[in-house]
Amino acid sequence: MEQASVPVQTGGILRGEEDARQASFLELFFDLVLVFALIGVVSRLVPELLAEEVDWRSVVFTGILALPLLYLWATTAYITSRFDCRSRWIQLLVLVSAFGLLIMATALPRASHARGATFAVVYVLLHVGRPLLLRPLLRGYGEIQALYTRMAIWFSVSGVIWLAGAVMHGNARGVLWLIAITVDLVAGRRNWPIPGMRRPSINPWGMVSSRHLPERHEQLLLIALGETVVSSGLVYSHHPATLLATTALAISFLSAVLMWKIYYYRSGELLADAVAMSSDRAAAGRMAGAAHLLMVFGIIAAAAGSEVVLSRANGRSHPAWLAVILGGPALFLIGRIRLEQVVFNRIAIRRLVGIAALILLAPPPSFAPPLFAAVAAAVVLLGVALADA
Repeated sequence: MEQASVPVQTGGILRGEEDARQASFLELFFDLVLVFALIGVVSRLVPELLAEEVDWRSVVFTGILALPLLYLWATTAYITSRFDCRSRWIQLLVLVSAFGLLIMATALPRASHARGATFAVVYVLLHVGRPLLLRPLLRGYGEIQALYTRMAIWFSVSGVIWLAGAVMHGNARGVLWLIAITVDLVAGRRNWPIPGMRRPSINPWGMVSSRHLPERHEQLLLIALGETVVSSGLVYSHHPATLLATTALAISFLSAVLMWKIYYYRSGELLADAVAMSSDRAAAGRMAGAAHLLMVFGIIAAAAGSEVVLSRANGRSHPAWLAVILGGPALFLIGRIRLEQVVFNRIAIRRLVGIAALILLAPPPSFAPPLFAAVAAAVVLLGVALADA
């Protein structure tokens, strides 16, 4: 059984419910850094896909690198949801987190080599340092203080694995970092349990306001869709404006619009109301967050697929290209199904049909140009959007 959110006294460093209804300008500034980070993920992934010999291990490693970036955004979103961003200490914490995210993003191109230590050290310092900074500010809020003590302990444990991976090379680094981020995700999912310590009555995923975090997740999705448009536009601007390239750009833009439409109708539109009416708002918010992360991963893959199509509109498709061109929209629809379970407690058959269609479409495009696969993916998304309407 999930622990229910327990109301806590507000005031001082904590947000009141009225203060937590909308995202602050400080949070939106943090989101600008995330845009750069997502562009960095796609910029690292596309050259690996376009290489003469695609190294699947390198492709998977790029996916592993995206996880801590998005997890850093998620943990920061929960901090700004709980604490008052008008506090100078919280402003400092968020700005330091934004700078840390920026440093991690700049390390992406060489994270498998010289800059790997930078990536890991910054991630560990932020996730261990922020709870330690918050603890003395939470005198008088024993339950929340205990929560951040548990978080600091768990992130210290996973930090050892992160740093061990930083001193390793090759596949060993990727394996250790995959273990480390798995520890972080599972520990968070289990509310950071510590043997011998009483579980706080407050849920770490609890929300002061039912609208703030759903709004932040909507903004995260829009950031990912915006990255798709930016990446496609930049690639198109550096290529001759041929009919094929222009068609590929149009298909990329149409796919982004369709994913936006599928998201907002109607689960995205009603998410905040569904969380507000839930008997366990913390559990609903956590499930919605996981659904958004899945959708963002799908959008990132689709963005990489769009760049591949713009760069190699002609020629036979590589299996790795099809994995992102068709797999990205499929992963997005899987996340969208999860979101619909949170909002309506149901699974829409049309989205399952869309996923099945994307899987079945994979073999034929392997003998055709990647533009054919991009058109097929857009047609499937259009079918889902029309079925929604």
